[in-house]
Amino acid sequence: APLLVEGRAPALLVAVAVDGQAVVPLRGGEQAEQLARALAAPLAVLPALTSGGALAPLPGRLAVVGLGPGSPELLAPQAREELARAQDILGYATYVEMAGPFRADQVVHPTDNRQELERARAALDLAASGRHVVMVSSGDPGIFAMATAILEALEEGRPAWEAVDLVVVPGISAAQATAARAGAPLGHDCCILSLSDNLKPWAVILERLELAARADLVLALYNPISRARPWQLGEALERLRTLRAPHTPVVLGRDIARPGERLTLTTLGALRPEEVDMRTLVIVGSSQTRCIDRPGASPWVYTPRWYPEPSA
Repeated sequence: APLLVEGRAPALLVAVAVDGQAVVPLRGGEQAEQLARALAAPLAVLPALTSGGALAPLPGRLAVVGLGPGSPELLAPQAREELARAQDILGYATYVEMAGPFRADQVVHPTDNRQELERARAALDLAASGRHVVMVSSGDPGIFAMATAILEALEEGRPAWEAVDLVVVPGISAAQATAARAGAPLGHDCCILSLSDNLKPWAVILERLELAARADLVLALYNPISRARPWQLGEALERLRTLRAPHTPVVLGRDIARPGERLTLTTLGALRPEEVDMRTLVIVGSSQTRCIDRPGASPWVYTPRWYPEPSA
């Protein structure tokens, strides 16, 4: 059966149709040649033309990529592939630097950390023009990161963005990386909360924190404190201490899997806000979270998979 390929340089291959049946999205001439050989079929390259005969613009690709906690060894292979194929790389400057180095033919667009929607719109515009674009986030892009900002922008409904090939590539989150270093504190039901009140009222944060604590969920707290928000963590700890025992294990993970990483095991009663900064992930255990001593190292922290039956 003849193999029909439609596309144009530099992304030679956009779709493959065999006998006019199933269409498989692909990119890259090498993939097309491999598929053609596998099917023992001749390869025909057909340019995409408009009704007037001009070369039609083909939709680009936007991959929202999670870099994980920062170590190259913890970067997903799919994320690595997207970065290698990218023509444009966008993101907060620190994360863009973390994703490099890049080739001379790749265009890097670093921005400030508080320009999420502007960055998302710029990425969609580039992809709509036919470019292969990667938006980078630390951790997982869907957890307090750029995948949400991209979809918020996409909901604006600009027609040029509708044909963009959008994909979200997951990454290891800060909560997962910190938990793995400590043992398995997230081994039972848990809740992820951001203490940042930049985009939601502090009263809502406190209500959610209290409800999660009353449900005896292990808590993974993102964005716990910053120079612009110096008091919220202290107030959050005060609220938690009315609902959980002082000996509740607390894990602090700072820059896990990056140079200078620091893992600290403390308790809810002993924890002080000055021990935490914006680059720290805070895990507060449940009533069931426990520690196992080990010689020459910090204790393992874990939350059992089982839960006691409620008392009669």
